[in-house]
Amino acid sequence: MALDNISAYLREYGTELGNRVLAQFPALHAPGDLLAKEIQQLKRSPFPAQAMAIMGIVKRWQEARCAAAVAECGTGKTLISLGSVFTHAAGRPFTALAMVPPQLVEKWARECFLTIPGVRVFIIDGVRNGIGSNGHTGVNEVRLRNGKILREGLRTTLSEIRLAGKHRSARAKWQALVQGPSIFVFSRERAKLGYFWRHVIRTARSGPFLGNVVNPDTGIPVATSDDQLRRADFRKVKHSEVVIPETNRGRRPFFSPLWQADNRKIHRMAPIEFIGRYMRDFFDYGIADEVHELKGETAQGNALGTLASACGHTVILTGTLLGGYADELFNILYRLDARAMREDGFDHGESGLRQFAEAYGVLEKVTTIEASENSCSKARVSTTVKRRPGASPLLFGKYLMNMAAFVSLEDISGALPSYLEEVISVEMDPTLRKAYSDLESDIQGALRDHHGNASVISTAMNALLLYPDRPFGLGALYGHSVNPESGERERFLIAEPADLDESVVYAKERRLLTEVKSELAQGRKVQIYAVYTQKRDVTRRLQRILREGGVRAEVLTADTPPEQREAWYERQLKNGMQVCICHPKLVQTGLDLLEFPTILFYETGYSTYVLRQASRRSWRIGQKHPVRVGFLTYAGTAQESCLRLMGKKLLVSLAMEGKLQAEGLQKMDEDDDVLTAMARELVTRQGVGEQAAEVWRSLQTQAPQQQAPKPAAIVVDVMPEPELPIAVMGPAVQLSLF
Repeated sequence: MALDNISAYLREYGTELGNRVLAQFPALHAPGDLLAKEIQQLKRSPFPAQAMAIMGIVKRWQEARCAAAVAECGTGKTLISLGSVFTHAAGRPFTALAMVPPQLVEKWARECFLTIPGVRVFIIDGVRNGIGSNGHTGVNEVRLRNGKILREGLRTTLSEIRLAGKHRSARAKWQALVQGPSIFVFSRERAKLGYFWRHVIRTARSGPFLGNVVNPDTGIPVATSDDQLRRADFRKVKHSEVVIPETNRGRRPFFSPLWQADNRKIHRMAPIEFIGRYMRDFFDYGIADEVHELKGETAQGNALGTLASACGHTVILTGTLLGGYADELFNILYRLDARAMREDGFDHGESGLRQFAEAYGVLEKVTTIEASENSCSKARVSTTVKRRPGASPLLFGKYLMNMAAFVSLEDISGALPSYLEEVISVEMDPTLRKAYSDLESDIQGALRDHHGNASVISTAMNALLLYPDRPFGLGALYGHSVNPESGERERFLIAEPADLDESVVYAKERRLLTEVKSELAQGRKVQIYAVYTQKRDVTRRLQRILREGGVRAEVLTADTPPEQREAWYERQLKNGMQVCICHPKLVQTGLDLLEFPTILFYETGYSTYVLRQASRRSWRIGQKHPVRVGFLTYAGTAQESCLRLMGKKLLVSLAMEGKLQAEGLQKMDEDDDVLTAMARELVTRQGVGEQAAEVWRSLQTQAPQQQAPKPAAIVVDVMPEPELPIAVMGPAVQLSLF
């Protein structure tokens, strides 16, 4: 056969390659290996794939301090992490620290009681004087009463826990007070809440610096590269300087911060900072849930690094490890094992991030040559480097295969109903088609005339996504550019969309109503997602249309705090809610929407993280009904382009989770970010013949429906060898890397 593409090559030599990988990289825990007896002592019996993940993490901890559980939504990441901690402790009392999203604090506490025998659970509500915004402060023990988490029992503070008293250490004091395993759960948002601060500066009232801003430690102005700090420079920015004495006989160089805690406001300290500074030997295990949300240079992201350094062993949990770009893993890997990253030659910060992207990602170098009006002078050459979607398979082999336990819903699909994803393409009404076509033509012209202008791309693409769903009240669209002669920022008109009749129910809305009524007739409640919920709200219009059609629809908004959303669903379901409408970000983590076996994306947005998380809210352990996920889109519009491009990015992200697929490998370096790629396609008309449904059907081939349970690729090194006998886990099935 002709081996002219990756798919053909892998079909021909996939078996030989798989055998070579298995021979060179033996698994830490193979299917034939016995399970630890502690797994049988858990209050909930793990599925075979979950038990293998637990053993893989335990054996990884015998070699290193950090491990990861990359498990799809609904596969029981909480059970896997708690089971790993309990198994590795081997019957010894332990302390564990779990940093979780705010809406999952009480759910995590409930899961601890339902999983680990004899556990005592504590919620860290903060380090502050007075009562917190949730009515609690300090460290409070919780109990499980009738399925509810109540703060009962021991009440203390982190300041008290860290004191040894008459004992040899703070840990010994705690073990004397609390016999058995104890788990501390805290919200990652509260974990990073530190003190309020204010500037520490003075104005000289005499001497040579009269009237100048001076450093209180030195009494002289703070010099900059070309001037000195003025009072106007002290806004919401922390300034500091390193003071070097003029002579060796003076004091040593010292760091002089020009800020301090503001004693006029709430007195508090970030709990994770307190733990990292004063309680480094207190916690045996650290757990970080939904770690993909901690990839940025934020206070919550830095809290992950403090957690990993303060705890003896750490496990991170995520259902969506990668969003399409290799450098999204850089900060996470650095916070887990900074020494290993430095040994590999990656510095912390922007330089190391660029090096990492060059080694494992895809970068595009664009050189622009502008002809000069003066024929005697050289042309102006500018170079820009942009990241593009894609990740090298070497990233999986170098950092992920030996650290992460991978679990897919397919691995436990014997306990789950069928799962179906489909694209529901709708033809536009003639009036809307004409208005959209005119808007598209105007935007095409603006993109050509203002090539590379980010304001045009952002405004235009958002308008093309929104306008078919809300073809009224959009107003004129404007972009901004810099006048090359005056250097001033000028506004220009991109397009003026036509205002259509707001009272008309358009084709996509009619199809949504039909789909909802069809599902309700089968006794299936429906969850609807829409991403435009602020200035140009789509959710309220959908609610009105559904209610006029006889459907009881409710809208979940961001006004409901994350920790109260589960209770909101319970309350609305008791009141007869049939359909819930909300932004997918509001429910993407933590909530189990088992009552809604049908999920319809009226709009998807750009984020593959959000889409993957939100689409699996119903297909989870405990679901009894077949799950259907539908993506509504107008045919031949930017909505279809967006969905198709995200489908391609998902193929890339799945490759980094051990699901290497030829389509994803071939498309790794094809597109930019979603907005730019959509703009390019709109202008050049590339890939018109490729329909979104085809891409999503290729994703479906990776999720066989109604299969018997099979061991997952969740061992820490490589996939299990199929010929090995299974004594405890059940029959083995080969899961090829290819």
